Amino acid sequence: MWLRHREGTEPLSARSPVRARRILSVIALVAAVAAVVFCVKRLAVTGQAVWVWEAAIAGAVAVIAAIDLVVLRRR
Repeated sequence: MWLRHREGTEPLSARSPVRARRILSVIALVAAVAAVVFCVKRLAVTGQAVWVWEAAIAGAVAVIAAIDLVVLRRR
């Protein structure tokens, strides 16, 4: 019966993860855009097809992070 002696401070001390999620999304967006730029430069220098896939993956991460930031903006 541990619920009998609750302090009742949960709403006052509870913290929302929205701030941390926003910070992580910004970091992911910046890192993914930097990775896309790096991969495109490497593609121009080497001409290897693997850099196209790397840039596509980094671009997908950037799009997901941007969508997450839009969703967080609406909340």
